[in-house]
Amino acid sequence: MATRSTENPSLASGLNGRNLQAPNQGQKHLPTSSDAFPVAKRKKMGCPKCVLLQQELEMCRQENERLQAGCRWVALGGSSARWDTPWLREAEGFKDQGNAFYVKKDYSEAFNYYTKAIDACPKNASYYGNRAATLMMLCRFREALVDSQRAVRLDDCFMKGHLREGKCHLSLGNAMAASRCFQKVLELEPSNSQAQQEHKNATAVLEYERMAELDFEKRDFRKVVYSMDKALGLASTCHRFKILKAECLALLGRYLEAQSVASDILRMDSTNGDALYVRGLCLYYEDCIDKAVQFFVQALRMAPDHEKSRLACRLNKPDQAIEDCTSAIKLDDTYIKAYLRRAQCYMDIEQYEEAVRDYEKVYQTEKTKEHKHLLKTAQLELKKSKRKDYYKVLGVGKNATEDEIKKAYRKRALMHHPDRHSAATPEVQKEEEKKFKEMGEAFTVLSDPKKKTRYDCGHDLEDDSNNMGDFNANNIFKTFFGGPAGGFSFESNQNQAPGNVFFQFG
Repeated sequence: MATRSTENPSLASGLNGRNLQAPNQGQKHLPTSSDAFPVAKRKKMGCPKCVLLQQELEMCRQENERLQAGCRWVALGGSSARWDTPWLREAEGFKDQGNAFYVKKDYSEAFNYYTKAIDACPKNASYYGNRAATLMMLCRFREALVDSQRAVRLDDCFMKGHLREGKCHLSLGNAMAASRCFQKVLELEPSNSQAQQEHKNATAVLEYERMAELDFEKRDFRKVVYSMDKALGLASTCHRFKILKAECLALLGRYLEAQSVASDILRMDSTNGDALYVRGLCLYYEDCIDKAVQFFVQALRMAPDHEKSRLACRLNKPDQAIEDCTSAIKLDDTYIKAYLRRAQCYMDIEQYEEAVRDYEKVYQTEKTKEHKHLLKTAQLELKKSKRKDYYKVLGVGKNATEDEIKKAYRKRALMHHPDRHSAATPEVQKEEEKKFKEMGEAFTVLSDPKKKTRYDCGHDLEDDSNNMGDFNANNIFKTFFGGPAGGFSFESNQNQAPGNVFFQFG
């Protein structure tokens, strides 16, 4: 009996779940119409079950014909066989149409016809192999992997099935599984050059993975990016390699590149926790802390055991973050990212001296423009923190509008005016007079656009030609409220407690 082709199904592998083989000599066969004598005899006897038995025998006869057709297909040698049943001819017709579309590179239509062939004959290994090849051309490697595995389960000697399974594993980044598949092909055909080359590729990917892991531990992120680029050249759709590359790009300060890689993955899989983490990491290093935490939280929703996201969620808690960074620095005092992260936390809680100290350490280690800018910013904030904070004096934010500044001055100037506290103790009068003067000084600077700009930039206004030493708080008050006496008077009853006064506006 001729050996069947590996690219075509053997009906000996099963029809409707049965084991179909050519009948051996002496093997029992299914009943045919010649076996119906007992039925004819019983029919003459008037048996009431004759019709039912005849129906059963007809079904057996049809099944036997299908079995015999399968045996003829095997005997004739696979693809050269005569297709004696309509459903087998239909399946083969669908496969031929699929092949035609595949040659034309119309892979979507080829996929549709291979699927029809599989539906007509679901035990055919070659149909699954052909559909797997089509899915690979459509870059749907996970689906192609499933079809390849079905094909080799139906026919363990199907070399193209093993080869395609290996290619899918490799493209998805599972180099170890890919290597096993290629090894299986080489066992079946030791001289298969394609399997030999693919086996070398799988070995190379495993080596790139090993190198990247070692370099990441050494925090040599540039080398990790290099290894992942090489690995992705052989495993183009591996999300794991892309994520590792993106994370290292973020740690190198190449945020746009890192975000681009992460966004590409999220477009294909919006629930990918690793990609969400990388997006958050980029935002964190760009000082968008609140948005960064949102991504970390979302990553934890998608993957509750995502350890990096869980730790990153603590970034919006500066004290804990500072503690973590300090622990990391104790383990490695050259860990630049830990210094940078701790310095940023110090900036967030306005501990500028500590921030300057960390940024100085960073700049001494890596004299880059970015690190120099961070150091100068911290030094400026430290200088500004040692002078009067006019915004705090008036009780307004740093982005307060002109109207907000005027309203704040009006309220506090009236509250701390010396005349209002004329009946208070000398100590209270002295304190309120000091506050009243500070109000006038703050309003003088923040209500003048030029002075406000210089103040915000950290310049010392006392060194300016228009120094602050000659200003008079009372004059500012009178000018603001109008009239020679400010347009109102403070009156108090000597019998009232200090501070119980009322305003009489003119």
